[in-house]
Amino acid sequence: MRKTRWLAALAMLQLGVAQAQDEVSYRLNLSEPAHQLGRVEARFPAVPAGAFDVQLPAWRTGKYQILNLASGLRGVSASDASGRSLPVAKVDKNTWRVEVSAPGDVILRYEVYANQLAERVRHIDESHAFLDASGIFLGAEAYRRMPLRVDLEVPAGWTSRSGMDLAGPHAFRAPNYDVLIDSPIETGLHEFRRFQAGGREHELVVWGKGNYDLAAIQADLAKFAPEAEKIWGDFPFQRYVWMIHAGTELRGATEHLNSTIISRDRWAFAPREDYVKFIRTAAHEFVHTWNVKAYRPDGLVPYDYRKENYSRLLWVAEGTTSYFEGILALRAGVITPKEFLKELGSLVDRHRNRPGRLQQSVAEASFDEWLGDSGDRANNASVNIYDQGELVSLALDLEIRARTGNKKGLQDVHRLLFQRFPAARQGYSEADVLGLLKEVSGADFAEFWAEHVRGVKELPLANLLAAAGLELKYEADKDDKSKAEAAFTGLKTQVKEGMLKLELVQRDSPAWKAGLAAGDQLLAIDSFRVDPAKAEARLKQLKPGQRVELSVFRGDELKTLSLTPTAMPRGKFTVATKAKPSSAEKARFKAWLGISWPDSV
Repeated sequence: MRKTRWLAALAMLQLGVAQAQDEVSYRLNLSEPAHQLGRVEARFPAVPAGAFDVQLPAWRTGKYQILNLASGLRGVSASDASGRSLPVAKVDKNTWRVEVSAPGDVILRYEVYANQLAERVRHIDESHAFLDASGIFLGAEAYRRMPLRVDLEVPAGWTSRSGMDLAGPHAFRAPNYDVLIDSPIETGLHEFRRFQAGGREHELVVWGKGNYDLAAIQADLAKFAPEAEKIWGDFPFQRYVWMIHAGTELRGATEHLNSTIISRDRWAFAPREDYVKFIRTAAHEFVHTWNVKAYRPDGLVPYDYRKENYSRLLWVAEGTTSYFEGILALRAGVITPKEFLKELGSLVDRHRNRPGRLQQSVAEASFDEWLGDSGDRANNASVNIYDQGELVSLALDLEIRARTGNKKGLQDVHRLLFQRFPAARQGYSEADVLGLLKEVSGADFAEFWAEHVRGVKELPLANLLAAAGLELKYEADKDDKSKAEAAFTGLKTQVKEGMLKLELVQRDSPAWKAGLAAGDQLLAIDSFRVDPAKAEARLKQLKPGQRVELSVFRGDELKTLSLTPTAMPRGKFTVATKAKPSSAEKARFKAWLGISWPDSV
């Protein structure tokens, strides 16, 4: 019996050694947090002799933009298992080549500078370290599917959290490099809560001080899971980690495999209007756990971290997520119908005031997302995949409900995407989405797709919303009781380095027709100098039809151009409930939003 136990123990020991040899290991030393530096040691087992390439991703998941993350790495060196140095040379911006003289383990060592908190990539200081692996850990394509382990050497008193499986107080394991890349680590001094929701375990990690109410956040986050299960039918995770950073002027969020990181200004969790923005962001990231992480377009399966991953369906990945964000938050009861309709009205208002909606399709915008357009040109010639994608998703949902007598909706299409297109195996194409739309509704959406996805035809929002008992209208500002018309120029200015610059000149506006351009420095109106601090007030004093001469510097050249503002009602687009909706409209409303008609709105 003793011999049997000894042999069994020996077998287990040998198995453990074999398993350790068949995994990639990373060790990150965080002993110098004040200098925002980390030191990495990476071990790759049984590397064949010859050239061995290791890379850092050129971008991170959740942000479709080349970030050149390798800029933070220095001093990359290599050795074999016995400590003998191996030659290393950088062969492109994010690839290092190691010359391996004999088969065996290769150990890499290098320094990481972590000061990209706003980008949610990497940040180290005396209180914590946020580690998105795409900016920290070098990988090798041949080892991409190999199990791995991460060990952290951290200051005393720190706690480490991640969506990865825990292998020790400050150690994690992942089945492959893709899971590592999509499972950020938050280690340091933070507040922590654990709770159950939807039959799954949730963890809440908050770093930084602010005006947040942790109990209220936990209570609201717990309401999402049951409603999400009603949409998708199941969960793609057993445990979910909510990470929140509260800091100075932080904003944005990023979805990950079974976690999210939400960045928020420390004083932007209250009042109520700010909290609604935060909780909707949380809903958005939770929806991403299905839409993008569990299933995504075929241009992003598998992820290629070396270059751009093109798709004409990024509007589904992001815009539809924004659409379900509002519905999930409303059905969960964390926002009110009034708050939902207010945001919907703001969305329509941004859309109607963006000339680019008639210049670029949402499919084109998806493909070009990697270009990172912004400012004047983006507004005048492009659409945003979030806003435009959300409105296209809204129109699709209401069209499906109209064609099925309220029996089906867009969520039925996404439930099938979740079931049939697991991201681990394959992505979905435009043809797949069109096929599912037809399967769910019994109708052909090819014409809708040609006009509103591949084309730039205006969405029939007013009619679609009216069928759900809602009214889309242009409403005068509440503080403008007389509803007097204001002068419209199409100009947006900004003070930059003490100079008054034209930040935006709206396409086909009076300023556009006058020949003004973004970047012009505004000097004078009718020969009188413009004080940058008072420019906005001066422009508001203009009257419709009042011709004025604007003096600007374009580069080093002085130009004087004639501008004649037109009349424009002072107000914005809003969405509100009808005063006397029909029973059919109330039924559409309830089938669509999952709540009864709100008489009090």
